Amino acid sequence: MGHINEKSVKILWGGSGNLCAHPECTTNITALTGRKGYTLGEMAHIKGDKPGACRYDPTQTEKERNSHENLILLCPTHHTLIDKPENLSIYTVDVLMEMKKNHLAKVQDKLKVDKIDNVTLLKAKIAPYVTDNHTNWSEYGPLSERAQRNPHSTDLHKVWLHIRLEKIIPNNRIILELLRTNRNLFDIKDQKIISDFITHVESYENWVISDNTYESVKPFPQEFNELIFG
Repeated sequence: MGHINEKSVKILWGGSGNLCAHPECTTNITALTGRKGYTLGEMAHIKGDKPGACRYDPTQTEKERNSHENLILLCPTHHTLIDKPENLSIYTVDVLMEMKKNHLAKVQDKLKVDKIDNVTLLKAKIAPYVTDNHTNWSEYGPLSERAQRNPHSTDLHKVWLHIRLEKIIPNNRIILELLRTNRNLFDIKDQKIISDFITHVESYENWVISDNTYESVKPFPQEFNELIFG
């Protein structure tokens, strides 16, 4: 198997919505059980990665073959299913491309929010996502007790990378949509705090998805917590 670069991995996982792309599947590809986290998602090549592999295309370059455009994220069950010899006439390249396209569209549809008519309700809708992000960061982030006890754990680091992509960024995207659609409900004096938070979220996602250094991330504005929770 050729090398799948880190950026392709990030883009693939970041757009998955934490779900297997198969339309009949509801499996979370990153999971937390008690104080342990694990990943189930498997990156499957749509056009096979080597001669003899399922749906292999000899006209592809190595770069094209291992780019995120030629990958689909699946649970182990459906990864096995699409590569079974008897299923190759069902799961063709076109079918898998369409499956991936529909899954990405479904993930984007979940971000759509409605107008809200009062700021109290808006804060109530935002609060669970902020809390969830803080909990994940506290439990699995680089400053967490778990990380401090196991500073060289590659497994823990891998879990944290996927939590960022599969939980924190999607939560942030929903908060952004809620704010962009309804920020007029906040007082004028609060608008700078909201702008600072939006800048933080956009810079954070850009850092996670890209190869930028962490110095490019605008710090989380603590005033945003005070605005939402009082």
